Amino acid sequence: MYFLILFSIGSSQAQSNWEISANNIDPNNYFGVTTANGMIGMVSSPEPLKVQDVILNGVYDYYQRGRVSNILKTFNHVNMNLNVNGKRIGSKDISNYSQTLDMKRATLNTTFDVGDEVKVKHGMMALRHLPYSSLITIEVTAQKDVEIIPMNVIEAPNHLIDVRNYYAEIDRPHVLIPLMTSVGKSPSGKQTVAASTSFIFEEAHGKAPDLIHEDWDYNMHLVKFRKQLKKGETYKFALVGSACASQQYKDPHNEAERLTIYAALEGTERLLKRHYAAWDKLWESDIQITGDDQVQREVRSALYHLYSFARAGTAYSLSPMGLSGLGYNGHVFWDTELWMYPPLLMLQPDIAKSLLEYRFERLGAAKQNAFSHGYKGAMYPWESAANGSEDTPVWALTGPFEHHITGCVGWAFWKYYQVTKDKDWLVERGYPVLKEIADYWVSRVEYDSPDGKAHIRNVVGADEWAENIDDNAFTNGVAIEALNAATAAAKVLGKKPNTEWEKVAKDIPILNFADGITQEHATYKGEEIKQADVNLLSYPLSIITDAEQVKRDLEYYEKVMSPDGPAMGASVLSILYNQLDNKQKAYELFIKGYRPNQVPPFGVISETAGGTNPYFATGAGGMLQAVLSGFGGLRITDEGIVKTGEQLPAGWSALKITGVKSEK
Repeated sequence: MYFLILFSIGSSQAQSNWEISANNIDPNNYFGVTTANGMIGMVSSPEPLKVQDVILNGVYDYYQRGRVSNILKTFNHVNMNLNVNGKRIGSKDISNYSQTLDMKRATLNTTFDVGDEVKVKHGMMALRHLPYSSLITIEVTAQKDVEIIPMNVIEAPNHLIDVRNYYAEIDRPHVLIPLMTSVGKSPSGKQTVAASTSFIFEEAHGKAPDLIHEDWDYNMHLVKFRKQLKKGETYKFALVGSACASQQYKDPHNEAERLTIYAALEGTERLLKRHYAAWDKLWESDIQITGDDQVQREVRSALYHLYSFARAGTAYSLSPMGLSGLGYNGHVFWDTELWMYPPLLMLQPDIAKSLLEYRFERLGAAKQNAFSHGYKGAMYPWESAANGSEDTPVWALTGPFEHHITGCVGWAFWKYYQVTKDKDWLVERGYPVLKEIADYWVSRVEYDSPDGKAHIRNVVGADEWAENIDDNAFTNGVAIEALNAATAAAKVLGKKPNTEWEKVAKDIPILNFADGITQEHATYKGEEIKQADVNLLSYPLSIITDAEQVKRDLEYYEKVMSPDGPAMGASVLSILYNQLDNKQKAYELFIKGYRPNQVPPFGVISETAGGTNPYFATGAGGMLQAVLSGFGGLRITDEGIVKTGEQLPAGWSALKITGVKSEK
C-alpha cells in the first residue's frame, strides 16, 4: 500500500511551482536544462530551435580524454532551421526569447518573435512512454503575409565516423511518411549509432506540403518544406525522432526507422497524451511544500532530473551528471548508491531496482576485479561503465584504492529488500551480490596487530583528499553494514550465514581521538577535508547513533569541511542537525548545499559553488535526502520506511510527501 505523509494541511500548489522560466537569456552565460526519459537526454540551447547535445544512456566508447570510456553523444537529430521570407533566422534575428521547463509534463517550451513577421512556439520532450523517441512541436503564427521554410537537420558530432545519410518516403494511400536517417560508428568502431526523424503533418485542409531532401555532406543533411501563411494564420506541425545504438539493438539502423515510423503514425495528440500520462504516474510520488514557492520549484527540479535520468525496467544506472552531458565520462560511482538511489528507493522503487540491476549484471566483472587484487568475493570498481571493469583514469588513485564503493553497493542492495520485502528478488539478485561483497570484506581486512582488530588498510576515503590511509571511518563503517546485511539476508532466506561475516563486522574498528571525537582515519590530524566522511556514519549509515556523539562529530567536522567541496556534503550535515532538533541550522545548510551551485538561466546545479559542470544529479540526491530524511524524518529500517519525526523549517507551513511505500 501507499500512504501520504502530511505534517500539516496546506493549499494545493500553484501551477507556477511546476515551471522554471528563463527570460533575458544571455547565450554567453547559458547552461542548458535537460529533457530526458532515462534513455535519451537532450540538452537545451540558447539558439532558437536547437539542441546542444543528445546523450544515449549506457552507450560508451573511447574518445575525448584519457584512455577510459566516455558516454556517447549521438547524432543531433531534432534540430531545426527556419527561414522567414528567405532569411535564415538565428539568435540575432529574434526577440522576446523565452524558455520554460514544464516539469509536470517534462516539456521545454520556447517562444520568440522574428521581427514583426512571425511568432514561434517550440516544444521539446523525450517521450516517457517511448524510451528511444522524442517529439518536437512547432507552431508558427504569421504577423503579416510570409513564406516560411522549416527544416529538420541531422548533424553528426565530430567524433562519429563512417557516417551514412539516408532519405526515403514511405507512401501509403492516406499518408506519406518521410524518413530521414543517419547511421555512424563510434570513434573506435565498437558501437553503431543511428537516428531517424519524420515530420508529422496533420493538415486540417488539403495535403501535406511537398518535401525537399538536401544531403550537404557526410556530417549533415536536412529535409525542408515551404509554406505560405496569411496574416493571422497559425501553422502547426511536429517532428518525431528516434535514436539507438548497437548496445541496445543488433540492427540500430532499421530499428531507429521502425520506431520513428511507429511514433509518426501514432500522431501528435496520442503521443502527447501518453507522454503526459506516464509523467502523471511518476508525479504520484511527489514532494509538496507550502509556504516557500522558490524551494518548492527547486525541490521539484531535483525530482524532475532524477526521474528524467533513470527509468524502470532497465539495467542502466546513474552517473553524477545524469544525461546532461559528458561530465565524469558518464561513469557510475558511489554517487548512485549513496546519494541518488535513496530518494528514488523511497519514491520510485521500480526505478531504484533498475540501478541495482546494473550492478547485478556486472557481478562477474566485480569478482574478476577482486581476484586481480588478491581478494575473494566481489570488488566493485570506483568508476564503472559498460562492462563493469575499472574505468577510472590511471592518474586518479581513486580507481585502485577507493574501496568503500563495494560497501555502498551492498548497503544499497539490503535497503531495497528492507523497503520492498521482495524475497524472490533477494534470492535471485540481492543475496548473490551481498554474499560476494561480504566475502570480499572478509578477505580484505588484516588481523595482524596486537589489538586483535580487523583493520582495513591503504584506501582512499570518502574524503578523497585522504589518500592511502588506514582505517578510514566511512570505509570501515560501510564495510560493517555490508557484512551485517549479508548475515541478515542469509537469515531471512533460511540460510546459514558465514560466521566470519559477523565476526569481522564486530572486529572492524571505528577510531576515536582522545577526546572521543570520531577520527576520520588513523593518521588524521584535523586537516581540511573535501566532503563528509565521519558524519556519514550517523546518516545514512547507522554506525553512530548516540546523540552526543553525533553532535560532537558534527560540530568538529563541519568546521574543517572545505567550502570548495561537492554539493552533497552540506545535505548530510543538514539531516544531522535536524536529527538534533536544530531546525534553523539544518535549513541554512540545506540551502547552502545547492543554491550557491545554481547557474543561469534555469538554476540547474553544478558540483560546487561557482562550478560550470551541471547538472550535478548527485547534489540533487543529497538535497532530496535532506527533505525526505531531514525535514521529513523518514528512515529506511527493517520495518520498511518509517517516520521518525518531522522538523519543518520556519516559513514552511506544510510538507506533504506522496507515493512512499510503507510496510505499516
